[in-house]
Amino acid sequence: MTLPPCPSCSGEYTYEMGALLVCPECAHEWSPAEAEAEAEAEAEAAEAEAQVKDAYGTVLNDGDTVTIIKDLKVKGQAQSIKVGTKVRNIRLVDGVGDHDIDCKVDGFGPMQLKSSVVKKA
Repeated sequence: MTLPPCPSCSGEYTYEMGALLVCPECAHEWSPAEAEAEAEAEAEAAEAEAQVKDAYGTVLNDGDTVTIIKDLKVKGQAQSIKVGTKVRNIRLVDGVGDHDIDCKVDGFGPMQLKSSVVKKA
């Protein structure tokens, strides 16, 4: 059985002492159950952070249909995208700045939107 490294100093020479694990390099003692629970909590927090939410807090997924909630000016266009415009089949991306939705808006073409200006339809 391989013992995990020390969570304090990342030392690899940990050993068991009763129900605890001990690091001889920094004298840190911890419970293996606590370490597992802590790792699971960190994984859940990272997963929750990775979710993209619309302006009202609803989680968005690839392929969803969203509605624009405010007029958006588009560079190089004389007209703007109006409130209530539906955008179908979105893709969630790690775009430029806060732009996390990649989509094609009818009449405007492909573009990236911020999740803060849409609501799930």
